[in-house]
Amino acid sequence: MGVPDFQTLMLPALEVFADGAEHTSREVRDRLAEVFHLSDADLEELLPSGTQPAFQNRIHWALWYLQKCGLTQRLRRGVQRITDRGRQVLAKKPARVDLKLLSQFPEYRTIHRKGSTAQDGSAEPDVPATGSVAAATLETPDALLARAWGEHREALEDDLLQRLLAVSPRRFESVVIELLVAMGYGGSFADAAQRVGRSGDGGIDGIINEDRLGLDTVYVQAKRWQGTVGRPEIQKFAGSLQGVRAKKGIFITTSEFSREAEEFAKMIDTRIVLIDGRTLVRFLFEFNQGVRKQGEYTVKKIDEEFFDDD
Repeated sequence: MGVPDFQTLMLPALEVFADGAEHTSREVRDRLAEVFHLSDADLEELLPSGTQPAFQNRIHWALWYLQKCGLTQRLRRGVQRITDRGRQVLAKKPARVDLKLLSQFPEYRTIHRKGSTAQDGSAEPDVPATGSVAAATLETPDALLARAWGEHREALEDDLLQRLLAVSPRRFESVVIELLVAMGYGGSFADAAQRVGRSGDGGIDGIINEDRLGLDTVYVQAKRWQGTVGRPEIQKFAGSLQGVRAKKGIFITTSEFSREAEEFAKMIDTRIVLIDGRTLVRFLFEFNQGVRKQGEYTVKKIDEEFFDDD
């Protein structure tokens, strides 16, 4: 079934409080896990950021909206109870409690007019007070933030790949050197530059130290291609490695590898790492090569221990 979105969780969460008793967030979470027949895999599913279970996060936002809009009352940390407004909403037997329904309450409009933040300090989504279905996103603010960051990164990596395809072979060689050094190979750029692009040994573009001490060497083949790299190219590279008794090699391309090429690299004794265009730009992004920081956003949450009595 999968983890429901946080708006789908609002009505069943409110129904947990229908008995008028105090309930903890954990109680609500456990009860709704049963209601929606969630499996262990569902409960372990993480947000795109990988920082928190998705179900736990969505329960948090469902309860946060119910409390902020006056349907429940926060009694103390992690404990809420239904209010008269919450009882009135349930008495109308709504098919769904969501942002559209909550937008009728003044507290909801105040939340978005002020650009409020949640209890954990994360920013709220800009959902207009009209409560239109289109505006009422099904994603939590955390998921929206993670998805927006992912889309930004994907677009940037696409641009990086296009830039690599447009550079000269010599510049592409330098990009490879700079990346490998940033990843911890080759010692210094000067040392790596002396060895990469100087080999000319049938299918080998260069040699680079595996570590700063030079305990082992890695042979490099770099192809600025747009077509698929097939098994024959990997076989040729493997043969070149055997010719120099090399045990390790890296084949880097701006394109992709065929399935046959990947299978061949796995079955031979020589260790050959295949880095396709997508992996290459991912490494460039992660090691800050060809990109620079434009801005930084820190997501914060409340430090509960800060407010605890000694």
